[in-house]
Amino acid sequence: MDELIGTLANKAGIDDAVAEKTIGIVLGFLRNEGPSDKVQALIDQIPGAEAAIAASSSNSGLSRLMGGGLMALGTKLMALGLGMNQIQNVARELFRFGRDKIGAEKMGEIISGTPGLSQFA
Repeated sequence: MDELIGTLANKAGIDDAVAEKTIGIVLGFLRNEGPSDKVQALIDQIPGAEAAIAASSSNSGLSRLMGGGLMALGTKLMALGLGMNQIQNVARELFRFGRDKIGAEKMGEIISGTPGLSQFA
């Protein structure tokens, strides 16, 4: 997880704490919106991923009002201070990391099986 945090922080120009929260939010989104078995295989390959997801999930009223889907993901990431360019850089880097961990085919299945995600691939 530390390697992924450092890489994301560097590529997106954000600090490590924001990078860790971002990872948790994105993985939580994938778990909720993507093909669960394939997403779980990815999560299982990232030590500390479960803790990052748990730390980033919120049951606050605002979170419930935002609903789900890609728009809610974008809203959560923007609330961390990320701009569109940074979000795109984070997505590309997470996809690259995922391909390294579980292979291009399985990562492709996650991307294609998650509504709206292919535009960031």
